[in-house]
Amino acid sequence: MRNRAIRHTPDHSLQPTHYGLRRSHDHSSASHDGAGRERSLIRALILGFAIAAPLALIVLWPHAPLAGAGLVALSHMLLLYPTLRPNVQWLGPVITHFATSRNEVWLTIDDGPTDDTRAVLDLFDRHDVKATFFVKGVLAEQHIDVVQEMLTRGHTVANHTHAHPSGSFWCSPPGRVASEIDACNRAIATAAGTAPRWFRAPVGMKNFTVHPTLARRGMRLIGWTARGFDAVRSDPREILARILPHLCPGAIIVLHQGREHSLRVLEYVIIALKERGYALVIPEDAQLQTRAAQI
Repeated sequence: MRNRAIRHTPDHSLQPTHYGLRRSHDHSSASHDGAGRERSLIRALILGFAIAAPLALIVLWPHAPLAGAGLVALSHMLLLYPTLRPNVQWLGPVITHFATSRNEVWLTIDDGPTDDTRAVLDLFDRHDVKATFFVKGVLAEQHIDVVQEMLTRGHTVANHTHAHPSGSFWCSPPGRVASEIDACNRAIATAAGTAPRWFRAPVGMKNFTVHPTLARRGMRLIGWTARGFDAVRSDPREILARILPHLCPGAIIVLHQGREHSLRVLEYVIIALKERGYALVIPEDAQLQTRAAQI
C-alpha cells in the first residue's frame, strides 16, 4: 500500500536522494534541532506565564489591581494567538512546506469522504494529480470503500479529527482532543490497515494539548503554505488569486471537497498550477519542514 500518511513512524530510507536535497537536509539538521529547542522554550514560557498570571493577580490585587488584570489578559493573549493562528509555532512544530528542488506542490483536500469523492478521484486521474485527503473519521466509518479507493488510486489519507468540531476543537480539554484524534485513527485504520501519521486540526486551530497528544502517537501536525478559503467562497478565480501569491516549490495547498463548487474549483486550480509548470505530488515524510507562516 502506497499511503505515506498512514505510517506510524517515519521511514528515513525514503529521504530524497537528489544531492542538493540531501545536502540541504543534512546541513540544516542542527538548525532544526535549535528551532525545536526554541519552540520548546517558548511553549514553556507561555504555559508558565499562564499559570503564574492568576497568582500574580492575587498578590497585586490589593495594591495594583489593574496591573494584575493586565498580566492575566496578556497571558490569555499569548495562549490564544498561537491557538487561533494555524501556522504559528509557539506551541510546537507545524509543517508548512516540504523540501524539493523541483516545481512541485502538495495538494491536500479536507473534509471527505463526501458524495463527490469519486468524481474528485476521476478528476485527479485525468490531470495526473496525487493528493492527500484529510478525512473526517465519522465519514470514513460510513464510506470505508471510498477511503480504500483513495488509497488504491495512489493517494494518501490523513486525520482531520473524527467529528470535525470546528467551533470548539481549539478550546477542547486534553481528553476530547485525544478522543477526536484516536477515533479518526481507528476509522482510517479500519480501511487502510494502519493508523495515519499526519494530522490537521479543524480550521487549522490547535491548543496547547494538541502537540503532546500527537507526539505520544508519533504523528505530525500539518499546516499549509496557501489556502483558497474555498470552504466559504465559491468563485474559482478568487480562490486561485488567494493561492498564487504564496505559490512556490514545496508549497502545501489546502482545498476542500463536498461543496457544490468543489469540483469546479479543484479543476480550475489544478489547470492553473500546471500551466505554471507545477506538478502536484505527495512528499515523503522526511521532506516535511517547518518555517514561518505564509498566511
